[in-house]
Amino acid sequence: MTTPASSAIAPAPPLRRVSLTIAQGRDIRRNGMEWFVFMLLRAAILIVAAALVIIVGFLVKNGISVINWQFLTEAPRNNMTEGGVWPCIVGTLLLSLGSMAVALPLGVASAIYLHEYARPGTLMRVIRLGVNNLAGVPSVVFGLFGLGFFVTAMKLGVSLAAGWLTLGALCLPVVIGTAEEALRNVPATYREASLALGGTKWQTIWRVVLPSALPGILTGSILGIGRAAGETAAIMFTAAVFYTPKMPSSMFSDVMALPYHIYVLATAGTEIEKTRPLQYGTSLVLIALVLGMNLAAILLRAWLQKRHGH
Repeated sequence: MTTPASSAIAPAPPLRRVSLTIAQGRDIRRNGMEWFVFMLLRAAILIVAAALVIIVGFLVKNGISVINWQFLTEAPRNNMTEGGVWPCIVGTLLLSLGSMAVALPLGVASAIYLHEYARPGTLMRVIRLGVNNLAGVPSVVFGLFGLGFFVTAMKLGVSLAAGWLTLGALCLPVVIGTAEEALRNVPATYREASLALGGTKWQTIWRVVLPSALPGILTGSILGIGRAAGETAAIMFTAAVFYTPKMPSSMFSDVMALPYHIYVLATAGTEIEKTRPLQYGTSLVLIALVLGMNLAAILLRAWLQKRHGH
């Protein structure tokens, strides 16, 4: 015989306690998912960093033995099995800086038009589609275009000028994209204040918007310099030559360049195995050169950000 106490039904848990239990379960799942995603991101960063360390370490191990003052200041000799890469360094610097002198004004001007003047519509969509597609075109296509148009049709020959224009076209989509994003990040209140004080639209863009967007625009130049300095296919048809004993004297001179020199040593040299350390040493010099140019641009960007209070 059951007692009244044993036959009584246990009271249901309070509604508040149930709600807290459900909320705690959601927090646990959300925190677990957040931890999992962060672990994936950290793993991705570690993989990229490890790949960079392995590549640079491999180049250092195989090429550091040839890095010395003579290697950095002499021209190649004895069928490129001896000597250095000084003409290649000079040619790479000239090609990189000249291409940015072409791409930066055109890219910034295009970004100003797209963001400040162009009206939404079919023309705007076509232009943006063209810029996006241009960014995905392989560099060898730019090289063939430069060969057909700048070298042959414009009769510039294999020269610095043809290389500048070809690499400038190659870097143009990156510069346009970053410059437009930098203009978009300038607060609208800057423009409104300038216009309220009586400034014209162009005065507002030139004196207010562009100085504020300049650090972001330099990001595009950093990316462009890195790409221009490392390109081979775009310059092998337009600017770079197998070997030249003299330094460039004008914009119509041909040049040697580090990326093309590496390609020549690895594929077209007469003694490829003998030049193997030179290939790795030249690769190290190219990486150091790109790093140096990027570092200079980053320092300039940081100075401009500090100057304009960003």
